[in-house]
Amino acid sequence: MRLRNVKSSRNIEDRRGRGGRGAAGVGGLGIGGVLFVLAVGYFTGIDVTPLLNGGAQPQQTSAPRALTEAEQQAGEFSARVLATTEEVWAGIFPQAFGKPYDPPVMVLFSQVTSSPCGNASGATGPFYCPADEKAYLDTDFFATMRQQLGAGGDFASAYVIAHEVAHHVQNELGILGQVNAARQQVSTREANALTVRLELQADCLSGVWARNVAGLMEKGDLEEALNAARKIGDDHLQKRAGRVPQPHTFTHGTSEQRQRWFVTGYESGDPNHCNTFDTDRL
Repeated sequence: MRLRNVKSSRNIEDRRGRGGRGAAGVGGLGIGGVLFVLAVGYFTGIDVTPLLNGGAQPQQTSAPRALTEAEQQAGEFSARVLATTEEVWAGIFPQAFGKPYDPPVMVLFSQVTSSPCGNASGATGPFYCPADEKAYLDTDFFATMRQQLGAGGDFASAYVIAHEVAHHVQNELGILGQVNAARQQVSTREANALTVRLELQADCLSGVWARNVAGLMEKGDLEEALNAARKIGDDHLQKRAGRVPQPHTFTHGTSEQRQRWFVTGYESGDPNHCNTFDTDRL
């Protein structure tokens, strides 16, 4: 992705290097279990730290420190990708929905931080908190994507940022609040089904962003995003953990669904084509 001439967003809150709490050991999960727990945490926004710590809380271990070169590069990359989302949605949002777009702040953290939606750790992964309208990202996540989940590439990482921003778009439209209210009134199975529709819509909105930054894309970028969507499908993650996929437990959709809805947004470039709540075919 060609970001060299893209100016960094100012809507960045960098909490890295301020010190924090380190995670405790991983107990008796084994490497396969650890990988699965991390995968679940990174792509569902669920804090799985207690699973990794055997129920223990993270402990205060680190002091303020200088950022490494890799962290600095990851921060600059994230700020530039965020800037592209701001430009895209500032243009599309008023045309599609008749009102101005108010962009989110992205919080960069390392290991552990706090949010109104609860404590976030490296195991929580990228998530959006509607309470403060901020997207949270541990920049070490990019290495985890590449090394543990087989979803490397700069555009794959950019897609994940765009996905969290898409949740902000949903929040701006009132969709997050509506879905949350509906989830409180139904069974777990039905609540999961609503969450799948929410996440697939965010994938579609991410595709809309990708269509509108096509001028910054390089050969292979689209394939990187689609590969990431495949690697974080609920069915793929459950199979990777040695389990038989259980559709009623899905919260993000299958690999095929995530790829297809991303492509729907990419091919149309229109957020009005992303209504996953009004279709019988997900």
